[in-house]
This record gives sequence, C-alpha cells and structure tokens, in this order.
Amino acid sequence: MELFDQISDDIKAAMLAKDKIRLQALRGIKKEFLEAKTAKGGNGELSDETAGKILQKMVKQRKESAEIFKTQGREELAENELAEVAVIEIYLPKQMTAEEVEIALKEIITQTGAKGLKDMGKVMGVATKTLTGKADGRMISDTVKRLLN
Repeated sequence: MELFDQISDDIKAAMLAKDKIRLQALRGIKKEFLEAKTAKGGNGELSDETAGKILQKMVKQRKESAEIFKTQGREELAENELAEVAVIEIYLPKQMTAEEVEIALKEIITQTGAKGLKDMGKVMGVATKTLTGKADGRMISDTVKRLLN
C-alpha cells in the first residue's frame, strides 16, 4: 500500500478513535503530501522517497518548534509538538543508530579517499544520498566532522 493511501486510512481510524493529536499530525502529513503532488513540475505522483523526505522535514520542524516552546516556558505546546513527532516517526523508515551511521560513514570516507576536513563536502555528498531517510542530517554532519578531524 502506498504511503499516501496508508495516511488516508489512518486519518479515518484517528477520527473514529477521536485521537486529536494523531488526527492533527496525520492531516498535516496529508496536506504536505497533497502540496508535493500538485506542486509545479510535479506529475501528480508522490514517490515513497519524496514522502520520506517530507516526513523528515516535518519531524525536524516540530522538534525545533518544541525547543522554542520549551525556552518560552510553553510546555503544553512543546508536548503537543513532540506528540506529533511520535506520530510522524511511525511512517519513517527505521532510523540508524549512531554506531551504524559511524560504520557507514567510515566506509564512505574510505571510498571517497577523504583525508581531512577539506574533503567534507565530497563525503557529505555521498553520505546524504546514501543515508537520507535513515539518519538525521545533523548526526551525519557531526559524525563526518569528528571522523575527518
């Protein structure tokens, strides 16, 4: 089943269960998916790869919003954002652990022949293509910096 169809079915289930947080998160996902499908240059289709990128972006946005709310003392809003993150993450592929990311990056560094921080762009180009959707971009970047130092 395509991810878009799965989200639509889950919206119906959340409505029946009267689960407001889940429903809000799922409606947000569907909105982003519809916008991507109908975007200029789009062909009306949404690949699972594109959907994964959209979901990761949504998770990142909500985590950042939660941090802002926490610094402003708005704990209830931060909790709502983090609850939505938990719902969105269900639809993401299983995330790699820090150890798995490090092993994959060491292999990429060996493949690219990177010697120091000046080669970080070369490594990040390959790493983002390989690990997108499987690991957080910030974790990838921090690990590459550490390994190249």
